[in-house]
Parts: sequence; C-alpha cells; structure tokens
Amino acid sequence: MEGDHIKINKWLLPLSWLYGLIVGIRNELFELKILKTRRFNIPVISIGNITVGGSGKTPHVEYLIRLLKDKMNVAVLSRGYKRKSHGYVLATTDTPMQDIGDEPYQMKTKYPKVHVAVDKNRCEGISRLTTDKETCDTDVILLDDAFQHRYVQPGINILLVDYHRLIIYDKLLPAGRLREPLSGKHRADIVIITKCPKDLNPIDYRVLSKAMDLYPFQQLYFTTLEYCELEPIFSNKKNLLLTDIRGWNILLLTGIATPQHLKEDLNEYTGNNALTTLSYPDHHAFTKKDIRLINETFERMSTPKIIITTEKDKARLIGIEGLSAEIKENIYSLPIKVRFMLDKEKTFNDKIISYVRKNSRNSILAKKEDDNKSKNRHHSGNRSRTISFRDN
Repeated sequence: MEGDHIKINKWLLPLSWLYGLIVGIRNELFELKILKTRRFNIPVISIGNITVGGSGKTPHVEYLIRLLKDKMNVAVLSRGYKRKSHGYVLATTDTPMQDIGDEPYQMKTKYPKVHVAVDKNRCEGISRLTTDKETCDTDVILLDDAFQHRYVQPGINILLVDYHRLIIYDKLLPAGRLREPLSGKHRADIVIITKCPKDLNPIDYRVLSKAMDLYPFQQLYFTTLEYCELEPIFSNKKNLLLTDIRGWNILLLTGIATPQHLKEDLNEYTGNNALTTLSYPDHHAFTKKDIRLINETFERMSTPKIIITTEKDKARLIGIEGLSAEIKENIYSLPIKVRFMLDKEKTFNDKIISYVRKNSRNSILAKKEDDNKSKNRHHSGNRSRTISFRDN
C-alpha cells in the first residue's frame, strides 16, 4: 500500500522542528528575492524530489533523454554525488566513474551522444554547457536532482514522489526523510507519483490525487517500473528474461536507497523465495571486505544460481578488483524503465516537447528580434523574458 516503507523516529521530532525552521528561513529568503534565482535563455527541466534517497530520478531522467535525444541536442547536468573530482567536469566515453559519480556514468555509458556534465554549482554548470565549444550546441538541459537547488529557475520543475514513501505521510529530517517542509511541493509544475503498483484501481488514483492537495496549475502523473532483460556485466552470455530464472537461487546485490521494492518484485519472479540479499547504503563504495563477503556468499549458494544488481551498482562494480571468476560469469544488471499510467504518456510527452520547442534559443532570438521591431515601430516595447512552462 502507499506509504508502506515510511518509518518515523518520533524521538527525533524536536530536531526535525529545528531543521524545518532553518530550511524554512532559506526558502523565505528566496521568496523575498534576498537570495537570487537565475533564469537562462535555454530550456531547463529540473527532475528532483523533497525526500532523501530513491524516488526514481535516474529512470525518469533517462525517460526524458530517450524522448528528446533524437529531436535535439540534450545535456544532463548533475551534482555528481560522491565523485572524487571538483568543479565542472564534462564526461567523455573514457571518463572514469570516480570523476563524475555512478549515476552520470550510467547515463553517459547508455547514451554516449548526450552531453553529461557534473558541477555542484548548477549556475556555473549551465553557463559552461551553453558557452563551451564542445557543448554550445545544447538545446535543452536536464537538471538531475535539483529541486532544492533554487539558485536556478527551471522552465519546468518536476517533483518525484515515491508511492511507497508518500511525502504527505513523512516527516522532516532526521525523524523522517523529508529534505524540506511539505509546502515545498507547490514549487513543482509537474508532480509524478513513482513506483506505483500496476494494479491500482480508479478509486486509488482519486484518493491519491486528493491527498496530494495540489494547485490547479500543477499536473499530476503516475508511473510504474518496467523491468527489462537482465544484461551480463562481464561475460559474453545472452540477455535473460526474468521469467527465465524462475526456480533459480538469486543473490541480489544493491547499494541503493530503497531496495525493498526490488526485493519484493524479484521474490515474485523466483517463485520459491530463494532470494539472498546483500544490501549496502546508497552510492556505496565497495571495499575489499565487501568483495570477500560477496564471493563467499555466492559460493555457498546452490545451483542454478545468479547474482543480480542494479545499473547504478554496475557502474561501481565494473572497475572493482577481486570478484571471483564464478561471479563474473554469472552477474547481471537489471535495467529499469518507467511507464506512465492512465494512458497519460502522450500527454506528458507533448507538454515536454512543446515547452522545449517554444523556448529554444532560436525561438527566443526570434522573439527578441520581433520585440525590437515592435519597439522601433511604436517607440516602446515590453521587456524580454524567458518563457516558463506556467506561461504556456
């Protein structure tokens, strides 16, 4: 059911109140224009959340990449969490994972023609992407995990909400996992409830829609996860369907924020509850001790057996030394994609594409030329501005 993965540490609620006060002051400084927000003359789409950890940001960013990449030049700008480098880094196909972080590395590997860059300072990152010779052809920028980065004003602000950790039931850090008060959701243009069960009925949609209490201008969508074929990481074996491994013993290896949903789904596919799990914290850097445990655990398991991990963990495992030959022969990553529910995929796609096309740099230049002609004709004119999604 919705919110079933929420755990509130009630004894930490006083600290949550203090945290909320600090975050509230920061947000108010932005509302009063004391802290400045910057707009850019290029379509910018932000994808983020107001909770700590996995709400499905990377699959949704990848969905937007697939939607846009054949129509225009796409760039992804991320913070590059836990990377070893500093400042602005533009990824190439040879850039090591440690320099950009596991999620940007995953996206660059899957979509090599897309510009992928990392910079903690998103304003600086956008400026570099739009002016540097290698990336000045960029038509649209996807900001990964930037909902709290208010120094940039995106044209579309997409807020992701995990069905299993609905923000309406959660509490602020450290008692819960909210990064900011629930009122922060009203900055979103689009809200997507992610990881929904495939069997939601019409009453569930209505209840969730009412409970989210959104403004009329905000659009609500629901998505669910679709599992793709298992892909070997090291061997040259063929891809496997999840239905092919029914009855096998599975070692699920994860270093993600919320592995519960994946565990439950894989248990359904195995059919015999033969699922062994090794779970580590999100973005975990595997140590020699971890590798020994992984090797020993898999060696003890009965055949037929397989080890399954996520694409994000794959990015961190590729360069790891010490994995046994048996594991390298039998370890697979499980790609996931998102699917829009209620037949809303076309509606969502059309809104995104329409926004990007109307706000392309060519359109903005044309608009400025028209404004200048009008100004010369009437000796007056309106100040130019960047058109946002809400304006449309």
